[in-house]
Amino acid sequence: MDSKSCFKCGENKPLTAFYKHSGMSDGRIGKCKECNKSDVRANRAANIDYYREYDRDRGNRQGYDYVKEYRAKYPNKYKAHGVVARAMRAGKLFKEPCEVCKGTDVHAHHDDYAKPLNVRWLCPVHHKEWHTKNGSAKNAF
Repeated sequence: MDSKSCFKCGENKPLTAFYKHSGMSDGRIGKCKECNKSDVRANRAANIDYYREYDRDRGNRQGYDYVKEYRAKYPNKYKAHGVVARAMRAGKLFKEPCEVCKGTDVHAHHDDYAKPLNVRWLCPVHHKEWHTKNGSAKNAF
């Protein structure tokens, strides 16, 4: 069986259109990825206050004043992060494994923020180690 019917939209789709779940008899969730994403977006929108508070408590969402202050304090950093994000979306820059351990959960690290597309890919552990050893990157301000 290489296709499955979504219980939400009723469409027959290939198995790759369904998230894996070891608890299901065929190893896939019964709702397709698109329906699942739609439900998650709708749930977040319906409960946005709860999720904003949850994100803030976990440190995943900084307040507007903090963001504004950070951008003013580190304009080159802020610009470089945007350049990297746009280059990745445009397909001009691609994530690579960590240059130390070859892990795939990586950050784009700048040695010099004046060269925003000159990045090295480091996992969170090695990224932190780099900054502990070398301090802040050049031209952050």
